[in-house]
Amino acid sequence: MCCTDMALAYVEAHGAWSAANTLPSLGRDYAAFVAPLPDGSARAEFAVEGIRCAACMGAIEGGLAPLPGLAAARLNVSDRRLAVTWRPGAVPDIPAVLGALASLGYSAQPFAPGRRAEAEAAETERLIRALAVAGFASMNVMLLAVSVWAGAASDMSPETRDLFHWIQAVIALPAAAYAGRPFYEGALRGLRAGRVGMDVPITLGVVLTLAASVCETLAGATHAYFDGAVMLLFFLLIGRVLDQAMRRRTRAFAENLAALRSERATLAEADGSLRDVPLADLAPGARILIRPGERVPADGVVEHGTSDLDQSLVTGETAAVTVRGGDRVFAGALNGNGALTVKVTAAAGTTLLDEVEGLMRRALERRSRALVLADRATRLYVPLVHGAAAVTLAGWLAAGAGWHLALLDAVAVLIVTCPCALGLAIPAVQVVAAGALFREGVLLNDGTALERFAGIDTVVFDKTGTLTLPEPVLAPGFSDPVALASAARLALSSRHPMAAALAEAAGGATPYPGAEEAAGLGVRALVDGVEMRLGSAGFCDAGPEASAALKADPEASVICFRAGDGDAVAFPIRQALRPDAREVVAALAAAGLRVAILSGDRAPAVAAVARRLGVAEWEAGLTPGDKIARIDALRASGRRVLMVGDGLNDAPALAAARASLSPVTAAHVSQAAADALFLGRGLSPVLSVLAAGRRARRLMLQNLWFSAAYNLLAVPLAAAGLLTPLIAALAMSGSSLVVTANALRARQVPVSPVSPAGLGAPVPARRGRIPSVPRAA
Repeated sequence: MCCTDMALAYVEAHGAWSAANTLPSLGRDYAAFVAPLPDGSARAEFAVEGIRCAACMGAIEGGLAPLPGLAAARLNVSDRRLAVTWRPGAVPDIPAVLGALASLGYSAQPFAPGRRAEAEAAETERLIRALAVAGFASMNVMLLAVSVWAGAASDMSPETRDLFHWIQAVIALPAAAYAGRPFYEGALRGLRAGRVGMDVPITLGVVLTLAASVCETLAGATHAYFDGAVMLLFFLLIGRVLDQAMRRRTRAFAENLAALRSERATLAEADGSLRDVPLADLAPGARILIRPGERVPADGVVEHGTSDLDQSLVTGETAAVTVRGGDRVFAGALNGNGALTVKVTAAAGTTLLDEVEGLMRRALERRSRALVLADRATRLYVPLVHGAAAVTLAGWLAAGAGWHLALLDAVAVLIVTCPCALGLAIPAVQVVAAGALFREGVLLNDGTALERFAGIDTVVFDKTGTLTLPEPVLAPGFSDPVALASAARLALSSRHPMAAALAEAAGGATPYPGAEEAAGLGVRALVDGVEMRLGSAGFCDAGPEASAALKADPEASVICFRAGDGDAVAFPIRQALRPDAREVVAALAAAGLRVAILSGDRAPAVAAVARRLGVAEWEAGLTPGDKIARIDALRASGRRVLMVGDGLNDAPALAAARASLSPVTAAHVSQAAADALFLGRGLSPVLSVLAAGRRARRLMLQNLWFSAAYNLLAVPLAAAGLLTPLIAALAMSGSSLVVTANALRARQVPVSPVSPAGLGAPVPARRGRIPSVPRAA
């Protein structure tokens, strides 16, 4: 199927833009595929195959730049996702983009999360099969090679030696043809596009070694080098599989955002009838019905009805929010206990969820542009390897050696410099460090994040669900057990999150029979002729009691209870701090790191938490855009920020920060944006990732320096003809083993649960408030 057909299939399968959003200058086939933007420009996204390293970024973005009307092309290397934007008024030419990518050696198709997941799973399976074939062939060919080596020192006849060489050829040639496909395809794709990447020297080394081995076998020579070729592929495939296993799949954020979207909506017609319609058919001004338990499909204003909305994933607000006529609601919020009629103000493409997705996408694109250690090493490696092999070949020919000897020495240079050690230097440390962090309760999503964790000097926390535990609890010190027991039994009949905190106090008690919930107000029951109520202050006529409770505990929200004509009781409900939050914040400060809190919650609640933790820098009531602006201001001032957050409103900030961490209870989209997730109720994993990052970076640098030293020693020997391809292959294998052994030192995370030990020398801290930036609209 060609790229154009795939684009049309995507449009037909997924739908998307309504007639109101169609770009009139586009043909019918592509109108649904291109997203028009508010400023008159247009945007399209593609999944690009064949991307191996950061060098592909410059090739693709530079190759697309000359296209007419193109404003920008931005490649996210992590998820191989290309975003193309056309200038206002320009006609989006999708076939031209697909053709340009094909001429550069890359295949592309419209970005579809489900298809992308299938492609990545297929690629992983292909690499594992190739690794298995290379490993099997290496073991058998090496056994035969050892027999030849031993026979050379004894009485093995030339005929037996040649037979063993041919058996090696029968095993090695088909195995190398199959196992080396990922490298051969990458090399051919790059050469067709005029690019020379890491796959080219690998392919040259393997093909020339196999060709030289066949020639030596045909000539009845003493040595053949089939074992070197298949071992080389085996080690390289180990690195490629490790890299694939640790690669961050940031495509997940699109799927997780989709989980918060309602694909369809219930449209309320003017005659009172209801009609189920696709979300794309909604337009501003339409009226929709949102039933209890449904997610709000579009931003709007409540016209009729009262209900409690769980907006914690959207705004970060701790408590459920009661909405009624005239109140705003946002797409993605979960409706509680009442039906709502909402007038749509922002439909598909312009909702708060879409804004969050756009912020996240831009942040991820920006982060993917930072080169990691392996990318920087790769840029220097390829030209040096080719130059060394070419100089060796030309030098021996100029010295009068024959083509046979000159070619063997050039092949030896290619083999001895083959990037096994370089290819394993980074992934091996990543995998070992990931295992060590797993034992500390941290799940590493992105292996490259270890390098970013190593340089952190500022830690920014969200409050709700991050510094505090995700579930609300009854504030300590309440002294009316009779009222608490009655309220807890009544709370068992409510779905409100604050009622759930009270319900825990019910123990093994059962709910009151006949209890009923009043939408958006609370729950009531008639018990022995006495009406009991649990809910809002107005529902329980408990205004003074609620005000007094909030004054005593500004961090809390209140839920009220009244039994008949008795005195009302206000129960303060709040989210408790994580058990070790104070110790972790103190350890970070002791290590010289700057600590701040950025939250979307109410100022009194944030101030109370900051005061209890001893954090001087905090801000409250921030939108997702505000959080990104604060992090950008910190970065502009030279800070390297670790963001720790859990809500949907934290996801763009998690993507924008240098590194990010989320609790495993976080919103799915935040989990997708974070570099690592931590388990348990404590915050000590924050210390663990920082310590592990610094140790891992040291080991990575040691491996890279060892690889450089090894090449500086081995290349002159190979170029001088002192290393045969066989010895070169053994040296290459030995260097890979040394790198792997050094990587195993990352198994220990040198940090205790709540101490700064292992974080290294304190980073000079620049104190003061977070730089002031304009508040996002």
